[in-house]
Amino acid sequence: MSLTFALVGNQNCGKSTLFNYLTGSNQHVGNFPGVTVQKKEGILLKDKDITVIDLPGIYSLSPYTSEEIVTRDLLLRNKPDVIVNVLDATNIERSLYLSLQLIELNTPMVIALNMMDELQASGGSIDIKSLEKKLTIPVIPITANSGAGVDELVRRAKTAAETGQLPERIDFCKGPAHVAIHSIAHLIEHKVRQKGLPLRFSATKLIEGDDLLSAELELTENEKDIIGHLTTELETALDTDKEAALADMRYTYIEELCSETVHKPDESIAQQRSVKMDRYLTSKYFAIPIFLLTMFTVFWLTFDVIGATLSEWLELGIAAVTDAADAGLTAAGVSAPIHSLIIDGVFTGVGSVLSFLPTIVTLFFFLSLLEDTGYMARIAFVMDMLLRKIGLSGSSFVPMLIGFGCSVPAIMATRTLASERDRKITIILTPFMSCSAKLPVYGVFIAAFFADNRAQVMMFLYLTGICMAILSGLLLKAFVFNGQPVPFVMELPAYRLPTARNIGLHMWSKAKDFLYRAFTIIFLASIVIWLLQSFDTRFYMVEDPAQSMLAQIGSFISPVFAPLGFGDWRAATALITGITAKEVVISTLSVLTGSGDEMVGSALQTIFSPLTALSYLTFALLYPPCVAALAAIRREMNSGIATLCIMVYEITIAWLMAFAVYHIGKMLGFN
Repeated sequence: MSLTFALVGNQNCGKSTLFNYLTGSNQHVGNFPGVTVQKKEGILLKDKDITVIDLPGIYSLSPYTSEEIVTRDLLLRNKPDVIVNVLDATNIERSLYLSLQLIELNTPMVIALNMMDELQASGGSIDIKSLEKKLTIPVIPITANSGAGVDELVRRAKTAAETGQLPERIDFCKGPAHVAIHSIAHLIEHKVRQKGLPLRFSATKLIEGDDLLSAELELTENEKDIIGHLTTELETALDTDKEAALADMRYTYIEELCSETVHKPDESIAQQRSVKMDRYLTSKYFAIPIFLLTMFTVFWLTFDVIGATLSEWLELGIAAVTDAADAGLTAAGVSAPIHSLIIDGVFTGVGSVLSFLPTIVTLFFFLSLLEDTGYMARIAFVMDMLLRKIGLSGSSFVPMLIGFGCSVPAIMATRTLASERDRKITIILTPFMSCSAKLPVYGVFIAAFFADNRAQVMMFLYLTGICMAILSGLLLKAFVFNGQPVPFVMELPAYRLPTARNIGLHMWSKAKDFLYRAFTIIFLASIVIWLLQSFDTRFYMVEDPAQSMLAQIGSFISPVFAPLGFGDWRAATALITGITAKEVVISTLSVLTGSGDEMVGSALQTIFSPLTALSYLTFALLYPPCVAALAAIRREMNSGIATLCIMVYEITIAWLMAFAVYHIGKMLGFN
């Protein structure tokens, strides 16, 4: 019998870590809230008949944000066989608020009490048996990072699903709240049963003013008036608003429950450590300098030390394989066109990009360390004040941070933003964050022209993208999107030691994505580019690429880039093909120069000077993202015209900035 487990819990409680452990998925796990932006599905490693769903982190089942809507719709409409409610044992009082709402859904349910190792290390404890008895559902202590207790969790969840074991009704409401909930439940019971919805859950949501539920139940005006009257009586009797009344009711019960079952120290070891570190890492004066120094160190280690060395070794291996293939094809007497296609097209195009795999993996190793420790959540907190000056809140920093990996999930992550205004501004600004696909472009040019200043040039490029995002935000705030950003509330997780498993999964995810692109998009693009640069318009093979079809296309558009210092048709063509995927810029230049990995030496230097190379990098940094990212923008903005306007704006910004870099450089005597 196939079963479905739905993982539900607060943000940053360890759901995605547990999901990865259960399914072997490489879903990204970060120690900051809002990692999961939509539901993820996977098959249980130890039982192929069980599907596990990782739902976005939420704090309640009120449909106010996209995460809450996704989670609530699945729980009410699709009805999983069992709800696995993941709780943070170090902050159980807050976590239980959602648990009480989930119990009202009348669905088989178990509680996974995560981070028990941290609670016990700080001297805390929980009476599991007593908590189980009072909540009437199984409670299993686990540590998702190490897998401790997870097998028992799966066994208990499977038993609850197969037996249909439902939570017993916990009637913790008292006084006016009790009267309002039970009166409304009696009023709507018939309609709720017809719709297959949980009764008590529906009654409390109608008190909160849930318009979606009211419309679904097709309440009459008379029924709405009665509910409104009961709600008003509740507010009058308790001298508070309806949401606060229900929240007080739940938290009163949670306080009583925890006083009997939970022993917590005043402050956990992790919390004490976090407070000490935050004196400096979130300091008004030290936070930004420490962040910049940290990122400079990451770039230095990636591009000057570890990543650069590993890439050079892989480059030597690829060159050896290419030479062997070249010799083999020559010995076999393969025809010249096919020989050229394989060596000059495929091996040169794909190999030139593939050699940068170690650099990309190294960079994301360090970024994973920063995320898993909880440091990046602090940067979002620190950035709130700066982002407000451009009309955004700190919540927009998380999608922008994801944009340093890939623009597509970053744009999708804007769904977590509560304000439509903030969401649209963030979508427009996110492509200015330098994605990992541009790293091969940076790596090749920096190695050829700035070998002695690699980290400094990388910092210049990343900071230029950030500065352009800030400038664009100011322009959008002043002329397009008026108004103020929504208030920013973010839970700062305790600092935690990252696990090798999570970091390994993150690195493998990036490596797998890079390899997929190398052997699909870049592979096909290399073949197409080889064909266009090997034949003229009459499909005769040419000896000089300057006579090819591609040269004619490039020569037509190259005058646009001449004021930027790179009017060569090969440079222009590479930028155009880079719209398919940014790595294709390098494979295009590699094919067009016929130089393979050696182009980091003499080949590029015949086209560019150090100054024009910097101008070229600036344009490559800021011009529109790949086709996949543009499609994501089109989908999230729900407007082709808006997407086209964003493309025109980004091309304009890229051209103007590259123009400024080139001409200011000339004025200062650079070449």
